[in-house]
Amino acid sequence: MNNQVTIYSADWCGFCRSAKEYLKSINVNFVEKNIETNPADGQEAFEKSGQRGIPVLDIAGDIVIGFDRPKINDSLKKHQLVS
Repeated sequence: MNNQVTIYSADWCGFCRSAKEYLKSINVNFVEKNIETNPADGQEAFEKSGQRGIPVLDIAGDIVIGFDRPKINDSLKKHQLVS
């Protein structure tokens, strides 16, 4: 179950910070990929999402664009990452 959540973010992005804080608050482990310090991560996020906006969350293959809490919750439940 480890490393099933990846978040593509940047340090200056408030919504990215909120998404990471939210995942931590519900005890969901994630891998952070900083698109600012690693442009290849930005390209990877673009290939998964089809757009340049962040955050992009990859939840076990489900792509969620932005800090969309209902979609994040639905995907986490679908993949049994939260109860």
